[in-house]
Amino acid sequence: MIDEAALRRQYALLRPSLDERGRRLFAATQAQALGHGGIAAVARATGIAPSTIGRGLKEIATGVPPSGARLRQPGGGRKRLTDRDPLLERTLLDLVSPMTLGCPERPLLWVSKSLEKLAAALRDKGHRVSANSVRRLLRRLGFSRQGNRKANEGRGHPDRDAQFEHINAQVQAFRQQALPSSRWTPRRKS
Repeated sequence: MIDEAALRRQYALLRPSLDERGRRLFAATQAQALGHGGIAAVARATGIAPSTIGRGLKEIATGVPPSGARLRQPGGGRKRLTDRDPLLERTLLDLVSPMTLGCPERPLLWVSKSLEKLAAALRDKGHRVSANSVRRLLRRLGFSRQGNRKANEGRGHPDRDAQFEHINAQVQAFRQQALPSSRWTPRRKS
């Protein structure tokens, strides 16, 4: 009799410390130890696909490669969003171009609109994308996300009040001498 509950508990304990290959080999060794019906029982207990367990059994039969080996074959894994949705990058550029900030002479550009708002706008246009995907796309396109933040320049400087008192004294001295205190003095209407 196969105890799937025990398998489930073992897998739950080990899963956080296993990578993709480790999960596959764990499932394969358990299925091999159980014998007939082991693949199906391990698949039900762990949620790992029977085909993945079968690949793990083949790896064990041919000899397990060293741990530094690639986990996937070249070209394996999830495809990039821009490969699956070729219009995504262009649509994102169209969205951020009116609000792109930065110096035109420097390569650094940034966007002040939130990633969540950009993702929602892209979803409204029919693209399946998350805020994290938008972050990765912007980074790849050379953008940096900069949040709006109030800058309190001069705050905390020990002579801050003394500076303004000096400026005020200079303005008063210029007024007494009937001289303009600065180029920016507003003119009174007659």
